[in-house]
Amino acid sequence: MSSTPGGAPGGDGEGEKDEEELASNVVGIYRRHARAFDAQRSRALFERGWLERFFVALPEARDVLDLGCGMGEPIAGYLIEKGCRLTGLDTSPALLALARERFPHAEWIQGDMRELALARRFAGILAWGSFFFLTPGAQRKMFARFAGHLRPGGALLFTAGPEAGARIGTFEGEKLYHASLAPEEYRDLLAENGFEVVRYVPEDPECGGYTVWLARLAS
Repeated sequence: MSSTPGGAPGGDGEGEKDEEELASNVVGIYRRHARAFDAQRSRALFERGWLERFFVALPEARDVLDLGCGMGEPIAGYLIEKGCRLTGLDTSPALLALARERFPHAEWIQGDMRELALARRFAGILAWGSFFFLTPGAQRKMFARFAGHLRPGGALLFTAGPEAGARIGTFEGEKLYHASLAPEEYRDLLAENGFEVVRYVPEDPECGGYTVWLARLAS
């Protein structure tokens, strides 16, 4: 999977239709290839530095919503070990089954982050390696959902690309869509929805080249 989408495919109209179809296919890919993803996903926890910053930024409650949690390893497992009350949401029943088996005391929900409506708020939300599977339009809509599911002072951690555009990678021989907005637009969306940027690093060399945002909702 790529963390640095760039170079948007297609043009207006037909290109947007193609992007919607490719983005919709991501759900099926992780349902069909759950075991392969589980086997291939690194447990080296190269994300540790960002997860520690996220943990420190959490309000005292420390209940966390992990969007696109997969099978809960390694990120959810790390936060559970740190004492967080973890709620994971993913579209793949097979990955969620693995998460429930490995972390039975956490809460695991099958659902699509684009339709997020849990009627409760959390101390923190993260969407690591999952948010960038959404189309640009769907990403823009997510910021109001983030704000609506966070307590005042809550932390938001997500990965994106370093520039606006889309990229088609592959996983198990299938096309895998990624997209990103421009950094300036992410800053605007965060500000419009009551967030302040705590830290932003494009293509972080200490984190596998991921482009990472950490923000806090205003108190």
